[in-house]
Amino acid sequence: MLRRSDPFADRLVIWLAAREQAFKWFALILGIASTVAIVQNWHPWPMVFGLPFCVIWIFYAWLHTERQLKYVNLLFTALYVYGLIRWVLLEG
Repeated sequence: MLRRSDPFADRLVIWLAAREQAFKWFALILGIASTVAIVQNWHPWPMVFGLPFCVIWIFYAWLHTERQLKYVNLLFTALYVYGLIRWVLLEG
């Protein structure tokens, strides 16, 4: 079966590809903001920041090709460790 070209989808892919790096930096900022919001218990801000973060990751499929994913995950891990230590010290 032949694939029919969808002009809108083709334009969207080209538009997203041209702005990939800017979206990656924006996703990093959203991820940090979401993590800080979780650690600080600022509800519902983790969801507000997290949804566009996830959508950006879906569009660019970083999980298979991006080396910087390792560094992003290290940063998020450090922020979660901070949150757990803070919780233990304040609640314990």
